[in-house]
Amino acid sequence: MRAMLISSALAAAFALSAAAGAAPTSLLPVAPEAPAPAAALAPLAEDSVWTPRFEAAAGELAAALRSGDETRWGPLLGGKWLSAADRERIRSLLGDRDSPFRHALFAKNLQHRVILGWDAAASMSADERAAIEAGQEAEALVCWSAGGTGAWPATAREADNRPGRPYACARISYSVRGDAPTWRAFIERGEPA
Repeated sequence: MRAMLISSALAAAFALSAAAGAAPTSLLPVAPEAPAPAAALAPLAEDSVWTPRFEAAAGELAAALRSGDETRWGPLLGGKWLSAADRERIRSLLGDRDSPFRHALFAKNLQHRVILGWDAAASMSADERAAIEAGQEAEALVCWSAGGTGAWPATAREADNRPGRPYACARISYSVRGDAPTWRAFIERGEPA
């Protein structure tokens, strides 16, 4: 009898521990959420206080990337925080014959550039837009193309520098703290389609 009670207790304990390890179930049915649509991009406003800052950063970044010198582009893309794998990825983007950077930055004909920001929602008030403009941080995408000004990314997802894109892009994150404004660029690499 005692052996039977012990084995029953062990069986119950194992059943309880298995149930405790299972994922909890919701008491309320929940429908899966649809993914949010990608935010549209729009050219940065000519009169924005951020435009000259991003233009200067874009010029400096393009010159550093064109040089091919890691000691010039490395600090702009994260410096000591840029991993070895990311450094190799950037080297590959600059040297790969099919890379959008190769065509956009090293073409012999006229190079075109656009600076894009996220399109502000039409529902934003003038005060909300002014608060963004007066902020201490901003992000924009800078894109270069040798093929003209017609095709630019419509969303940030399209600024992935995938082979075959007619443009090359970098995201610039700008911060103004005290007297020393700083920025850092990020370059994404999408897989071939």
